Amino acid sequence: MTVPSVVVHRDADVLAKAVAARLITRLVDAQSAKGSASLVLTGGTVGHATLAEVAATPARDAVDWRHLDVWWGDERFVPTGDPERNETGARKALLDHIDLDPARVHVMAGPDGGLSAEESAARYAEELRAAARPEDHGPVPSFDVLLLGMGPDAHVASLFPELPALYEERPVVAVHGSPKPPPTRITLTLPAIQAAREVWVVAAGAEKAQAVRLALESSGPVQVPAAGARGRQRTLFLLDRAAAAKIPASLSRLASP
Repeated sequence: MTVPSVVVHRDADVLAKAVAARLITRLVDAQSAKGSASLVLTGGTVGHATLAEVAATPARDAVDWRHLDVWWGDERFVPTGDPERNETGARKALLDHIDLDPARVHVMAGPDGGLSAEESAARYAEELRAAARPEDHGPVPSFDVLLLGMGPDAHVASLFPELPALYEERPVVAVHGSPKPPPTRITLTLPAIQAAREVWVVAAGAEKAQAVRLALESSGPVQVPAAGARGRQRTLFLLDRAAAAKIPASLSRLASP
């Protein structure tokens, strides 16, 4: 796994704008190299704010949205259209405002599809497997960018400290008893996250500062899930100053002013 690099921005608003600009550049570069790109979305305040900034900038037109595969890192197991769903927030912020190929938007099914959470996870795993190519060397595509938010408990996606999903080798699993409601979720596991070319952990706010520190100190991922969020080629922690406040001196050289 790659060693994380840290980029610190002044506040949450600047962070969202900066991540949006970085994301557009990365997708354009990927499409220039191979004709298409793949992106894994996250939820949360900063995640959706980033997508809204992508929608707001004229630079978004540099991306060939018809040749982008959109995936999710996790989803709340609630019906389609429910405001709790990450998909709902992503569509409102960005996806409904760009010309995507619907066949390349890969949502995690909710209970309204007639599936159990376990069946939804298995279906998503199969969809990922079908999209993986031989050069990906595994059951999921090598995503160009995988976005993750992070909670004050250092959870990423729906991988919460000490829960069984952190021991899983399957790429997608159902989570029951989430400490953050709603209790039932679908999530990529750490092996699937680590298959991405680039993993970007985006965090803002003083309540995230201790979790950021632990994640960068390479704590065990069962206790600190964000410590296992690493990309094959690059790992970025994109932070505002408040979230970066407890980065130790040994890591401060990684942070920009």
